Amino acid sequence: MKKTVFAALSLAMALLCGTALAKDEIVVSGGDNAVAGKFDPVRGYGVWAVDIFHCHLLKAGRDNLLEKDLATDEKVSEDGLKYTYEIREDAKFADGHPLTAEDVVFTFESTKAAASAADLSMMESVRALDGRTVEFTLSRPWSFFPYILSYVGIVPKHAYKEGYGDMPLGPGAWRIVDFQIGQQMILEPNPHYYGKKSPFKRVTILKVDDDATLAAAKSGQLDFVFIPAEFAATKQEVPGMKLLTLDTFTSLAINLPVIPEGVSSGDEKVGNNVTCDPAIRRALNVGISRQLLVDQALSGMGKPSFTIGGGWLPWASKRTFEDGRLEEAKKILEDAGWVDSDGDGIREKDGLKAEFTIKGRSNDMPRYNVVVAVAESAKALGIHIIPQSAPWVEARHARATPTCWAFGYPSPSDFYLYYHSSQINKGAVGNPPSYSNPEVDALIDRALRATSQEESDRLWQQAEELADADVPFLYVACPQDNYLVRDGLTIPPLGRVKSRNQGGAGLENLNEWSWSE
Repeated sequence: MKKTVFAALSLAMALLCGTALAKDEIVVSGGDNAVAGKFDPVRGYGVWAVDIFHCHLLKAGRDNLLEKDLATDEKVSEDGLKYTYEIREDAKFADGHPLTAEDVVFTFESTKAAASAADLSMMESVRALDGRTVEFTLSRPWSFFPYILSYVGIVPKHAYKEGYGDMPLGPGAWRIVDFQIGQQMILEPNPHYYGKKSPFKRVTILKVDDDATLAAAKSGQLDFVFIPAEFAATKQEVPGMKLLTLDTFTSLAINLPVIPEGVSSGDEKVGNNVTCDPAIRRALNVGISRQLLVDQALSGMGKPSFTIGGGWLPWASKRTFEDGRLEEAKKILEDAGWVDSDGDGIREKDGLKAEFTIKGRSNDMPRYNVVVAVAESAKALGIHIIPQSAPWVEARHARATPTCWAFGYPSPSDFYLYYHSSQINKGAVGNPPSYSNPEVDALIDRALRATSQEESDRLWQQAEELADADVPFLYVACPQDNYLVRDGLTIPPLGRVKSRNQGGAGLENLNEWSWSE
């Protein structure tokens, strides 16, 4: 594995002939997602990952509030069913072809047809009123529809084809000039980009495995590298580099199924006979010490999270409470009839042991480590949790066996997807705890129909605080992303807390980086 890493580094250096000296070319590593390919917004890229190749009608700006990107003007009808946008005249794709309203229409019609991670089920139609004006018509009010416009990057109608995602031709800050999928990617600035252009002539992005990051950094051949929390926590000095630690609004949370075991209409196993007892969920929620879990699972590189987004998001609840209340948690269990009658350290109720499995994503160690740490903490409560590593394609089917999720986007889309009862048994990930609360549903529905940002934010927060009392999810922590940055490389702040994205989000403002004189 390390031989592959250093072979890639050697190749990059042969191409760059000395990055640190040239100062107009840099070599970086931003986690696995940065070189995974499939950079196609039509297929959902941009929902789960930062998109540096495309532009959007709107974007998340300071404090994660929406601001205009391609759009220069926005009009919303009083009934919340029509959104009209005028787009800027200087936007061009990387081949110099002008971006028009027809490209916007093509992008959104194609994305809806693809049924990707970008949910456009509420979009009834989209049409070009003229070359610079586009109108969206919704089938129902959807207050966070503008957020969706910040996820879906605009693709070129004239150049979109099969395999587009591995060599995108967007209007964003960067274009790919060479790509070895899963290994390295070479970028050059898009000369037609209307925003701030990078001073670097070329950027090489490499895949560096976790166990080789420090060695790669010490080699002097990387200018920026994403490093695991356990390495960052050692504060080990790397000559010529400094540690950059960034907060994220991504909450690691475990779904706790609220219904007994059964089978869905689609013959999928659902429910859990242990976690369906509210006492189990409430005891875990107040009994665990989140700071201790951050220290154990994330090597201290994170912050406790009590709600979706960890209190960082404008629409989400900022609620916190004192946790680690071990004796209170034990009393909750005992009052509900959970007792350790045979002295094996595991409580039972009506012959059922307080024992269940939680799966952790095998290619995301922080999420697996959180599962292990929660299992260790639960022992003091008399709850036996069995951690199990599993690939995400398996772990995400969590309606019977819980897993650790990574929640949090600038929009409330996650909250709707994971809490509204209409999403139970929808797709692979809809409402994994099978949570249903009519009062919460009503607040969400009102939030979706709200015609002002202030009203919708207030209703989302009320819905979350009401739902959290039932503990369908156990929120644990917001991990921090850690990077080693070459001395002299200046990375301006985003002006907001970012998503985690397994390190890739650190490249979001790559076009604004520069060398200090």
